[in-house]
Amino acid sequence: MKHYLLSIYQPAGGPPPPEVLEPVVRALDALNADLRAAGAWVFAGGLHDPETATVLRASDSGDVLATDGPFAEAKEFLGGFTIIKAPDLDAALEWGGRLARATTLPVEVRPFQGEA
Repeated sequence: MKHYLLSIYQPAGGPPPPEVLEPVVRALDALNADLRAAGAWVFAGGLHDPETATVLRASDSGDVLATDGPFAEAKEFLGGFTIIKAPDLDAALEWGGRLARATTLPVEVRPFQGEA
């Protein structure tokens, strides 16, 4: 089984109000339970806003420069991700589609390198 990254992109700005967020959380809990039951779940996690990020960049001299906040301004950012095991891309896309429906957000599905 290959591993796939399901990246969830959310719009910039604060979290949605509870009446919007609560059904999403319930749908995500159900999806994660289904992933676990199918043996496909590896890891999932949400991320803080990009403003909490620290970007590390190596210089030609070998020093590492740390910069607070995101590198680029964007209308969407990586808000969370799920790593799954799936037999093929079609199965991974099916799980990604379920994640997109549960979150109501765009989901990008990408295979990890180095897996046959």
